[in-house]
Amino acid sequence: MNNKAYWLASAVLMALPQVSNAQETRAEEPDGGNDVIVVTAQRRAQSLQDVPIAVSAFSAEALESQQIENASDLQLTLPNVSFSKGNFTSASFTIRGVGDLCVGVTCDAATAIHVNGSPLFGTRLFETEYFDLERIEVLRGPQGTLFGRNATSGVVNVVTAKPKLSRFEAEAQFEYGNFNSIEARGMVNVPIGDMIGVRLAGIYVNRDGYTTNLYDGSDIDTRDLYALRGSLRFEPGPDTTIDLMGYYFREKDTRLRNQKQTCQRDPLGVLGCLNNRRDFDTTNANSTVGATLSSSEFFAIQGIPAVLGLGSLYGPDGFSGFQEPGDVRVVNTAYTPFYFAEELQVQARLEQKFGAMTLTATGIYQDTEVDSRQDYFLGIQSRAGFAPALNTLAFFAANGLPTGLAPPAPAFIPGSSAYFSPMAGALIPDGPQGVLCTSDNDDGSRGAFEGNSLCSETPLSFDRSSEQRESWSGELILTSDFDGPFNFLLGGIYAKSKTTDNSYYVNSFALDYASAILGSFGSLSGGLPPSYFATSMYRNNSLESNLESYGIFGEVYFDLSDRLTLTGGLRYNNDKKDVTARTTLISFLNPYANDGDPFDTPITPLTGPSGLFDADPGTPGQQLAQFREVSFDEITGRAVLAFEVTPDNSLYASYSRGYKSGGINPPLSPIFAVSESFGSESIDAFEIGSKNVFANGALQLNATAFYYKYSGLQLSRIVARTSVNDTVDANIWGVELESVIRPDPNWLINLSFSYLNAKVAGDQFFSNPRDPGGGDPDAVIIKDISNGAHCAVTGPAPGVADAFVAGVNAALGLRAPQEFPSDGNIASSGAFGICGVLASAIPANSGIQVLSPGVEVNIKGNTLPQAPNVKVSMGVQYTAEVGNGMTLVPRVDISMTGKQYGNIFNGRINRIEPFVQANAVLQLNGADERWFVRGFVQNIFDSNSVTGLYVTDASSGNFTNIYTLDPRRYGVAIGAKF
Repeated sequence: MNNKAYWLASAVLMALPQVSNAQETRAEEPDGGNDVIVVTAQRRAQSLQDVPIAVSAFSAEALESQQIENASDLQLTLPNVSFSKGNFTSASFTIRGVGDLCVGVTCDAATAIHVNGSPLFGTRLFETEYFDLERIEVLRGPQGTLFGRNATSGVVNVVTAKPKLSRFEAEAQFEYGNFNSIEARGMVNVPIGDMIGVRLAGIYVNRDGYTTNLYDGSDIDTRDLYALRGSLRFEPGPDTTIDLMGYYFREKDTRLRNQKQTCQRDPLGVLGCLNNRRDFDTTNANSTVGATLSSSEFFAIQGIPAVLGLGSLYGPDGFSGFQEPGDVRVVNTAYTPFYFAEELQVQARLEQKFGAMTLTATGIYQDTEVDSRQDYFLGIQSRAGFAPALNTLAFFAANGLPTGLAPPAPAFIPGSSAYFSPMAGALIPDGPQGVLCTSDNDDGSRGAFEGNSLCSETPLSFDRSSEQRESWSGELILTSDFDGPFNFLLGGIYAKSKTTDNSYYVNSFALDYASAILGSFGSLSGGLPPSYFATSMYRNNSLESNLESYGIFGEVYFDLSDRLTLTGGLRYNNDKKDVTARTTLISFLNPYANDGDPFDTPITPLTGPSGLFDADPGTPGQQLAQFREVSFDEITGRAVLAFEVTPDNSLYASYSRGYKSGGINPPLSPIFAVSESFGSESIDAFEIGSKNVFANGALQLNATAFYYKYSGLQLSRIVARTSVNDTVDANIWGVELESVIRPDPNWLINLSFSYLNAKVAGDQFFSNPRDPGGGDPDAVIIKDISNGAHCAVTGPAPGVADAFVAGVNAALGLRAPQEFPSDGNIASSGAFGICGVLASAIPANSGIQVLSPGVEVNIKGNTLPQAPNVKVSMGVQYTAEVGNGMTLVPRVDISMTGKQYGNIFNGRINRIEPFVQANAVLQLNGADERWFVRGFVQNIFDSNSVTGLYVTDASSGNFTNIYTLDPRRYGVAIGAKF
């Protein structure tokens, strides 16, 4: 969007009253016509305005009129709420600066996601479009009692439409838009006698891709999904209600996990990407682990002929001639992305009244699966420099390894060709000028050397993120409804979740090549059968992870007077977690002859380049997997004072303590010194608020101010291609205003405003992956060519570290440190090297240090990621009577999200610019709203709005994945009700 449009939209928003949006519903009118939103934020039906909690609710009508079709749309109208996709098929809500900064199979979401009050685990709920809902409730702030565990930022509760026992109903809707988008949805409600109702609903979405692939002219990032929901309600008597619900969702298409990659290219190749800008450019491939392990320099150090190297670390890299398309919606990739997601939910709920008491029992079963694959670099690598290496490989495969001896000695080592012919047959089956084959990752760790590969004219690099999860929970709640001043709620919940085969893979031709060259020479010199080093792909694999959790909670509600109410609640939380995991890349020898699971190798003990492969060095003996278990418990709760100033105006003040359990860091390859586990989070939240209705319902105005004291905020960073988690402390405060204005019955205006200040508290020291030198001009940033990681060398005086690295590198055949470009925001110099060799070569008492993964910097005062400082939104709707009972309803919604950061280290390169989103709709409704025709446009300004960032690790070249909202969409829809 151009600057003029941005500032125009901002001016319009700021000129309006800075108050916020709540949503209306026309479903219930118990007080003679005033619109009432009924929510269950306190686990019982209450008017939104009576709940002393910062909660926003969207009725089905509001969702439709504001074009809120998914979680990305939902964030735009909510104060202090943001939503973004994540790097590993994940997505997260951030509420009041508290979001999902923890990455890993044992991490919990900070925002608890519920359906009809039941918690969901690893849900794909936000990948479908919303359909046939009663409402969505968003509770902001820690819910220390009723939702308790895993709700430090808040709760999103999706409430599905329930069957009606009184009448037959049906709805159908069809939509067509640009990108050849087709959406069809429908519902039918059938009463069976007087006691049973059945409701069936579904949605189907299919569209062409948002992104053009220049490689073959195709459109990728498509959507093809459907979801079905069936519900049954049984009311055998006035005091008993039984609800059953089944839901199934399936998606299979070419959706991208991240929209684009950005990089300020590093000409040295040490960092890959520099630290000043996010350009439309590609990382320097010489910085990647595939390039370092297959380089002529690394091979020479290992005693392998340098001519077998796919290239030199000091020569042109694989992307040096590649032109990155300068458009968010254009890529150039030889690998077509694949995305599959599936989820099954089965829920049962019993509500039984006993006089003034109500007992509610709810259970849910959930089965989810996700599998996403795409080009790792979203670019085309050149094979121009591969020719000498591939020709030499073909020669060795045909003849064997030359002896270098004069006749009559044999020219080639007898039998040595068997160590290279399997490699050549797997990677270059048609010869050096033919296709290049790369291990596929769709069959566990079986790759090219087991006959499982993908072949292309260009060298491929791609990754895969996959998971299968099965979960269930049961909850029992007893509530009272006494006439007197005292009432209570007691409850308990038990939940189990089991994750199997949570894996993240990175595959590339260079990794396959390096694993085979190193393995062939290693097995030949060791007198072992012809072998490669497995796994030839990077795989972080959690074979199994289990969560067992229970909570016991209760609240009391006491009317201190006719207008003053005290709420007090406590909850005991208990969480147990375990995980069996391993991380492998070029870790142990596996014979080419073994075409099964590489871990079934006959070579024992398993040997790797640096010795025995051991997935768990912390346990005696050689382990094929690491097992760890942790447990956490915590008491949380809340206290609220609510004062009714008038029947339409109230004040409240609350204290709430929230908690989120800790977890287990995955094993690393190579091994770095990181904590095996990370602790739980806790948050002390103080809040004051006011809820008001003025002018006989013409104005609704709610206001909130809050302050959080956060301890142990879980924060992820990448070490050795793996997400590990640390903890920091933070202070957060802000204000929120929400308003609905109805100057007359035909006008509806929604307004919202929020301000947020979320900062790291106290001294917290971490190494910045974008700048491992930590801004020290006397440090040397080292690209470790043995594993692709970074370390930093520091000295006691200027020039000492540079001279030391230059001396050690000279003995290895590597170059001395060089300076980075002046506009790269890197003060240190950089060099290729081997961190372990440098560390072992430090002279005694020299003051020289080798720091892995780099120099730590203090992040005190930095802003938390995904915490926009300002959010403003407005919606205006008018209902015009056009005769014969028909109405014409235009509506415009506009929202502005202010400055935020995508990374805890902040700085210009991590800044996410403010963005404006605007939608418009014009709908003609038939008499009694039995039919409608709608025209719509979403993202009017066609903004490429960035919602989040993810910085990859050193071995990937430090590029940045960005996540954006959808481009401009427009179309027409028709619908009918029966």
